[in-house]
Formats: sequence, C-alpha cells, structure tokens
Amino acid sequence: MQQLERIANGVVEHRRVTVLLVFVLVVAVSGGIVFLEHESAMPAFTVGSAEEQALEDIEANFSTAQDDVTVAQIVVEDGNALSKGTLVSTLELQQEIRTNESIAPTLVDDRPTVGIANMVATAAIREQSAGPDGTESAAVPDPTLDEQIAALEAMDQREVEALLERLLGDAAGANADAFALLPSDYEPGSTEASASMVAVFQTDEIDAATGQAPPRIVDSQAAMQDIAAGIDGPDLQVIGNGVLTAEMDQANGETFLLLGPLALLFVLVTLSLAYRDVLDIALSLVGIVLVLLWTFGALGWIGIAFNPTLIAIPVLLIGLSIDFGIHVFMRYREAAADGDPIPTSMGAALSGVGVALVWVTVTTTIGFLSNLASPVPLIREIGLIAAIGIVGAFVVFGAFVPALKTILDERLEARGFDRRGTALGTGDSRIGRLLSGGAKAAGRAPVVVLVAVLLLTAGTTVVATDVSTSFESEDTLVEDAPGWSQSLPGPFATSEYTAKETLQVVDERFVHPDSQVEFLVEGSVTDPSFLAGVDDLERKAPEKDVVAVLANGEARTTSPVSVIDSVAARNESFNATVAATDTDGDGVPDRNVATVYDELFATAPDEAAQVLHQADGEYRAARVSVAVDRVASGEAVMAQSGDLAANLDGDGRQVVATGSPVVAQIVQDSLLESLLITLVVTLLVIGVLLGGVYRVAYGSATLGLVTLVPVLLTVSWVFATMVLLDIPLNLVTSIVASLAIGLGVDYSIHVSERFRTELAAGRSVEDAILTTIRGTGGALLGSATTTVLGFGVLAFALLPILQQFGTIMAVMIVYAFLAAIVVLPSLLVLWTRITGVADSDAAVADQASGDAGETVAGSD
Repeated sequence: MQQLERIANGVVEHRRVTVLLVFVLVVAVSGGIVFLEHESAMPAFTVGSAEEQALEDIEANFSTAQDDVTVAQIVVEDGNALSKGTLVSTLELQQEIRTNESIAPTLVDDRPTVGIANMVATAAIREQSAGPDGTESAAVPDPTLDEQIAALEAMDQREVEALLERLLGDAAGANADAFALLPSDYEPGSTEASASMVAVFQTDEIDAATGQAPPRIVDSQAAMQDIAAGIDGPDLQVIGNGVLTAEMDQANGETFLLLGPLALLFVLVTLSLAYRDVLDIALSLVGIVLVLLWTFGALGWIGIAFNPTLIAIPVLLIGLSIDFGIHVFMRYREAAADGDPIPTSMGAALSGVGVALVWVTVTTTIGFLSNLASPVPLIREIGLIAAIGIVGAFVVFGAFVPALKTILDERLEARGFDRRGTALGTGDSRIGRLLSGGAKAAGRAPVVVLVAVLLLTAGTTVVATDVSTSFESEDTLVEDAPGWSQSLPGPFATSEYTAKETLQVVDERFVHPDSQVEFLVEGSVTDPSFLAGVDDLERKAPEKDVVAVLANGEARTTSPVSVIDSVAARNESFNATVAATDTDGDGVPDRNVATVYDELFATAPDEAAQVLHQADGEYRAARVSVAVDRVASGEAVMAQSGDLAANLDGDGRQVVATGSPVVAQIVQDSLLESLLITLVVTLLVIGVLLGGVYRVAYGSATLGLVTLVPVLLTVSWVFATMVLLDIPLNLVTSIVASLAIGLGVDYSIHVSERFRTELAAGRSVEDAILTTIRGTGGALLGSATTTVLGFGVLAFALLPILQQFGTIMAVMIVYAFLAAIVVLPSLLVLWTRITGVADSDAAVADQASGDAGETVAGSD
C-alpha cells in the first residue's frame, strides 16, 4: 500500500516527466500500425481434428476440380429459362463475359463458361454434322460461341423443344451433368424450367480459411453484375466469392461510417452527463485514442491482422478506459472537495483508487492471458491483444491522464477557473438515492437478496445449457440495409445489398458446388470390394435427407466409379478395358482393378488424379465426394455421412468423412467446449490471484472469492439471455464470456476495494456500503452507461453478426453493473458479519483516533 502511495505521489510530483515518458512510449508502440493488416472476412477457426487433417490430405494428394479455380454462378430466371430467346440471351451473356477486359484475364482456358444453352447448341451442331446413319463425327471440335448462337437462331421453338426432350429425357444418360445447371424442381424431359444456371470458371486462389477473394476476382465479378444488368430479357443474378467479398467489405465500411459518429455522439453525451466539464471530456477522449493507438500498434508489431472478430477488443478497451478515467476523476473530485491543493488531491485520488486499478489491471490481464491455453488460435489472439490493451489503458489512465490533468488544472485555477467539480452520485442527488437501493437492501435483508438472486441464477443456468453453437456463413452477410439508413444524406447513406438473397436462391433451388462431404479412403483401394462399396454409396446417397439431389433424382458425386463411367462413355479403348474387367455386367470392374486404374491414368490423367492417389507405384488412397444441402443441419450431415462411409469399410481400409460441412460442425461443437475450458481456467486464475492479493493486503483470501461471485452470476445470466434472444454462440459472440469476466471483475474490485477502505476508516458496515455505492457506484454508473451505449450502437450495424454482438454485450454490461451494485453489497455485508472484519477494523480505527488525540493533547 505504502509503495503504491509513493508511486502515485511520484506520478503527480513528476507530472511533466510522466506525461512525456508515457507519450513517447505510446508513440513507439503505435508505430506498429504501419505494419497492421486488415481482413474483412471471418478468420479461420481450427481445432486440429482428424477430419481437418483428412481434408488437408485430400487437398495435398488429390487434384480436385476446385484447385486454384473459383466459380461464379449466374442464376437465370424467366417464365421459361429453356425458351429459345432465353437460351440465346445466355450465350450472348457468355460472349460479353469472355471478351470483357476485366473478366477475360481471370477465366480458365478450357470452357470458361458453361450453361444449358451451350449443351443445346452444341448438340444441334453435332446432329447437323452427323453422318447418314446418325453417328456423330469424332472430328467435330467444340463449337465457338458465335457458332452456337447461329445454330440456335437458325432453329425455331419446336426444334429447340424437340432437342431438349432428347437431351434431358434420359435422366441417367450421357447428359446427366446438365441437371446440375437446372433447379431441383425441374422435371426430366420437360421443355420448360423456371430457372437455369450459367457457371463461370475463374483462375485464382481464394483464401480457403476465410473465403476472401483477391481484388481481381472482386473486380471481375462486379463487371459480370454490370453485364448481367444490361442484358434484356431474363432476370440475371450473379453470386460468387468476389461478390460476397465486395459486399462484406462494403458493409464493414458503411457500418463504421454509419455507427462511428453515432457511437462518438453517445460517448460524448454520457461523458458530458458524468463529468459536466469540457476539459475532463477532452482528456478522456485523448486517453482513449492513445490506448487504441497502443493496441493497434501492438497488433502490427506482433503480426496479427485485424478482422471482424477483433472488433470487440477496441470496444472493451474504450469501456475500460472510460471506467479507469471516471474512477480517477471522481475520486479526485471527492478529494478536492476538502480544499487541498490540486497536486495533493490528485495524489490522494491515485493513492485511493490506485490499488483497485492495479488489481483490475493485473486480474483482467492474467485472466485474458489464460486464453493462451485455448487450442483455438483465434481465442489465443484475442486474449493476448486484450491483455496488451488493458496494460495500455492502465498506463495511460493511471499515469498520463492524471499527470496531464494536474498540470492543466493548476494552470486554469491560477487563472481563476474553478476546477473542483462534484463527484457523480455523491451528496443527496437523485442518482445517489437511486444507487443506494442495493446498499440499503444489503443492510436490512442481505440473505433475502442473495436467496432471490440464487433462485434466479439457478433458472438462468438451466436455460443457458441450451445455448446454440450454430453458425452460418449468411450471418456475415447483410439481409438488406434498413430504409432509414438508405435515406441518410451523402456518404452516410447505405447501399443496396443483394448477395444474401441470391445465395439463398442458389441454396434452395440448385446444388451448391462448394458444399460437399469428402470421404478419404486409405488402404486396399484396388480391391474389387472397394469399387462395389462406392457403387452402393452412390445408389444409396439420394435416400439421405442431407444429400443434394439433382433434378434427375441422382446425387452429385465424384468417385473412382463416376470417373471410370465418364471416361468409358467417351473413350472406346478404355471402355473395352472396363468391359473386360466387369464380369457381372453392372458397369463396375470386379477384377484387375489396378489395371483399370493404370489405364485410367493413361487415358485421362487429370480426372484420375481427382479420385486416386498413388505413391511409389502403389495406389494408396481414394477420394469420394458427395454434394450435400448447404443449409442442412451439421449434426445430420455428420450422422448420415457416417452411414454412407460404412459402404466403404472393409479389407483393412480406413475411411474418414470430412469436407467443409463436417469440419464446420466439429468446429461448432468444439467452440462451446473450448469456451468452457477457457472460462474455467480464467475464473480459477483470477480467483486464486484475487484470493492471494486480498490475503496479503488484508489478511482475508475469502474477500477475493466474494468479489468474484457476481462475475459468475453474470456469465449465467448472459448465456441465458442469448438463448432467449436466439443469439448463437459463434466466432464473435464466443468471447462474450471473457469480456463479461474482464468488465465484471473490474466493477466488482472497485466496489470491494472501496468498501474495505471505508471499513478501515472506521465506518460501520451500513455506512461503509452506502458510501461505497454512492461514490464508486456513481463512477460505475457513468462507465457502464457509456459502454452500454457504445456497444448498443452495434445493434444498428448492417452485419447481423455485429448486431448480435452489440446487443448481447450491452446486456452483459448492464448485468455486470447490477451484480456489482445490487448483489455484491449483500455479499460484502454477510462477509463482514461472518468474518468479524468490521469489528476489528473499528477497533483499529478507534486506536488510531486515540493515538491521534494523545498526540494533539501532548502538543498542547
């Protein structure tokens, strides 16, 4: 205590040096901002599961069709998407896409655009070039788009319909791939369809972890949208990684442009109500800016990119900074009310509140650093950055701001300005009377208060067990900007957002190319039983609810069997090899499988490499892919994938079901587990630390545990509220528990420390708790109000995930504040009654008073 008092007095005594040193330190740390990177997409969330490793093995050992290729989908909606006019329009669309200067450099070399119109026109050209016996000439190359357009324009509607019936009438025939471009409600053989799809294949590496598209893909897909908007006739909607990335970037930018001024306004209003002093408001804002510079600079030096999940960190630090500042300023005002000189008052303020600030900083910093024990990289990063920022907030508001305020107040007072304001909540103010309700209840019936709170918490704990861990990629997309935001003036007006709606159309009506379960099969993949199992899997897959079924009633699969069938259908030599190894005539080789694989690699090496992996002359593994419904339940996908995997077992083979839907579900399951582990570790670390500190300082470790109890209650209340508001536990909201502990411990320590100080001064238990809540409670009210409004602004964000985060964070701060001023006072009163601390403190105070009296008498 004496050491802290000396440090506090040193800060005030050497205030100019303190201001200079802290400012230089902040500038040095903030220099890392020049190295700070920004990511608009959600970061990767990995847990190191066997399924994740299997997916990495597939990407490393198999040449999948998606390697360095991204697909933009253009949904064509019309009264009849298969009419001649619409088919010609889609070919003209492709022609513009292929020749556009922004798009052309991104396209793959071979068949960069594919749609139903290409298949119809190509079939018409091949039929026209067929011999007298109807057989097509093998020498006819793929026709150009000009030739395809000419072929369709030369046909009338009846001829087009007849050709469509022939092409799409055989659901399992050679044109089965066409059904991937038609909606799921299409009837095979029909000449009408409400929609179709054009796929545009582009070459570029999409960030697999975040789905973030590079700038050239973003620009090219924006050009596709412009072209689609200029096509007369059908309604064309473009969706792809570039479109999604563009809307996410735009939403992030517009959200901060929209909410930044609003948040600043709320903070200024609440600080004005709390301080009622322009200089104190300005000093708080300067301190907040320095803390944020410190934190973002540290991000740059460490090499952590800023992403949407880290949005909580600056808001947390703003809340803590305001809290630190309010406590210092209000304690300073209380001390200055006695008429002491400004440096003396500030020294007394720092000595009084400094202990609480130190303990808040130490406990919250160590609490967040305990997140380093998490197996999740994202949680570790949040813990590290939060800890660095909290230390920065302590340095700035525990040294720089008090020293600078002392300098400025001295100069203003010397010029005749009164710098002695009234502390919030003190005196007989309405706020003071309102805040004292919890203290009065604690003095009269603390047991009743605690029993009621425990009953409430028991109920919320039961409700909290139902918290959802679901997370959909649509949560990061804007549904549609509200009308009021689109009507704002100038740069504050928001744009129109359509990606989410288009993505929902694709999900509901088409098979999504990126939603598939992958089966990695290692072992005896040359055994005939393996191919028989694959054939069984492909036949049974459409029976599963989660499997995306094409309009022809079949599942979209990629496997050794499907590739063998595809290559055999167009290559006579390979077809003969397959027929020679198929003894039962079912189209699946049942002997000499290795020979078939060898011939497959010789005939179609790229396609073979998609499904087979060989090393040292042996076939070591195989890949089977099944498209699944992108909106299907993750739990159902995992369960039904396990059923399908059973078809591939046997003869020592090892099968792992993986793929993005499976890994996403594993991550969601691990999210809650990781959160609980981190929560328990954090609470244990803070509990041990508080107990140790209070034991050393006051001889009572139990006071530290009592201080932590309201924080535990707050966590239960928060998770129950998430259930009631239907807010899932996702990558952003998962850190709410850590923030609840960080701010909750902050609020509780201030109350406990002030209460202990008032007891030591000789006050009765009732007077001590009342003085504590009126004084410290007022500072907490100002801090909580400001932070609630700051977080609450996020409820108006464009991104749903930020809306959820802002809402639950505002609720959490209210809970933490109520727990500190309503629940903790009753706990403290009971603690003093059980331990008898109040009596011993009173005796010490009486002794000190007697000694002082004797000293005065002696001097007389």
